[in-house]
Amino acid sequence: MKNNWIDSYCLTKKGSQKNFKEEWEATLYTVCGKMFAMHGKDSNGKPIITLKLEPGYGAQLRMEYKDITPGYYMNKLHWNSVSLDGDVPEAMLKEMIDESYDILLHSLPKKLQKELGGPNKKNASGPSIPKRFCLRPLAAPLLN
Repeated sequence: MKNNWIDSYCLTKKGSQKNFKEEWEATLYTVCGKMFAMHGKDSNGKPIITLKLEPGYGAQLRMEYKDITPGYYMNKLHWNSVSLDGDVPEAMLKEMIDESYDILLHSLPKKLQKELGGPNKKNASGPSIPKRFCLRPLAAPLLN
């Protein structure tokens, strides 16, 4: 599977950012510091992308495609790795990236979800969210 489109596709997601995590030798795609995709290599050096999916959907895809496996070095219930040298169709991989992004959006505060256009919508490229929206408030100190 040709995968040179993955980087630009992940970056079309509204608010997405990319950074390289040297110790993992992988590129992470995040929104407000939360990861929705990781593009790297498995223990054999083969290219993979790891995505978060609803557990039932991920299990179904793993049964359908031999090149989709439980997430490499991730929670095996929620994360799934796709061998990019395999036979998973590009359209299916895009659908998986979209699903992973939507799951991440559901985990964000409602204000951010609204800013990003909400889950389950095609999120065309747009301006990144201002950093001030991505900061989490500090927990209030306990008073005795």
